[in-house]
Amino acid sequence: MIPVPETSLPRVIVIGGGFAGVKLVKNLKKLPIQVVLFDRNNYHTFQPLLYQVATAGLEPDSIADPLRKQLELMKYFYFRMGEVYSVDTKLKVIDTEIGQLNYDYLVIATGSKTNYFGNQSIMDNAFPLKQIPQALDLRSHILQNFEAATITTDPVEMKSRMNIAIVGGGPTGVEVAGALGELKKNVLPDDYPELDFDQMHITLLEGADKLLGGMSASSSNRALKYLKKFDVEVKLNTLVKSYDGNVAKLNVGDDIVTHTLIWAAGVEGNFPKGLPETAISHGRISVDHFNQVKDTENVFAIGDIALMQDEIHPKGHPMLAPVAIQQGDLLAKNLKRLIKKQPLLPFKYKDKGSMATIGRNKAVVDLPGNLRFGGFFAWLIWMFVHLISIIGFRNRIIVFSNWVWNYFTYDKGTRLIIRKFIPNNQKSTK
Repeated sequence: MIPVPETSLPRVIVIGGGFAGVKLVKNLKKLPIQVVLFDRNNYHTFQPLLYQVATAGLEPDSIADPLRKQLELMKYFYFRMGEVYSVDTKLKVIDTEIGQLNYDYLVIATGSKTNYFGNQSIMDNAFPLKQIPQALDLRSHILQNFEAATITTDPVEMKSRMNIAIVGGGPTGVEVAGALGELKKNVLPDDYPELDFDQMHITLLEGADKLLGGMSASSSNRALKYLKKFDVEVKLNTLVKSYDGNVAKLNVGDDIVTHTLIWAAGVEGNFPKGLPETAISHGRISVDHFNQVKDTENVFAIGDIALMQDEIHPKGHPMLAPVAIQQGDLLAKNLKRLIKKQPLLPFKYKDKGSMATIGRNKAVVDLPGNLRFGGFFAWLIWMFVHLISIIGFRNRIIVFSNWVWNYFTYDKGTRLIIRKFIPNNQKSTK
């Protein structure tokens, strides 16, 4: 068994230190319970800004904060770093890489992982963007390619090193494409004056007929216009059939020759084994309106992993941070009510709008009441909302100072190859 003090208090185990898990644990601090938080990392990641780490705009420690630091003032709180393999809902035990532990209440807040839709070649060779190590790998890989481009004498190889393709026209894909467009326009030509950046092509591939599928048509059209200003080519109704690390084959018959394919085309639930088969639906955990997992007792799921269906959300709530935060907030109240044997409160999502940025001075915002706008004012709103959402005062100061410096100097100062990245298709030759 994992060494956690025995107690007469109810034990709540929370799996996952993302937005939902952290919000829940913070709101449990005044309850007479023991809380044990598990995560495979010892830090919380502010995922909406991962793309800025990958594109040299921010250092990783500015969007990460130690979980122990955030929750150190809580009484009867314990953090254990380790991956949770499975749960036994009958014995009320979890099995982890560091041992087993029993619970009275279990909360699964494990978030999502990249969905490759079963395409092994893409899984092996494309770059996902869900974790800090992945963002650092991508940053190193892009910079290594430009260094290699300066010494090759083969023009085809040079273009392949410089070309970048992004798959997925949602917020992540659009924001990555815009950031790379900024690099191409304002930063990389000064770093690599020997290269002809007219030869560099940034391509955004989207399988649907519009960008930002969850946002309004006006925001989609604005995003398309903004991306073109950053010299990003957008291909709609386009799917990637395969990618071997050098060539991406498309359903429209064209090939894209590139050493860098960034995969932002979808996510799926990431949860431990052992839950009833009836509780798994569409790759997520099926929950009722109190976030209780179907066909279990005292087991809850919140955030991206939770599939809560209703008339307004027949496919479940969107896998977004605001949903996770609101569910974590309500579940804390419901656990208190559950302990006091009071009726639970149903979850009602308060949609405060959607937004995405597409580089300097350009963003799109959809607010309730059909209020849609873009441009500089939308960009300021995007920055403000993300800045106040970052956990930790120090991190807010660092991110803000980086943004100010980048804005006035047109410089992204973290263009560092800290550790050399070796692609999968080259490892066998090393």
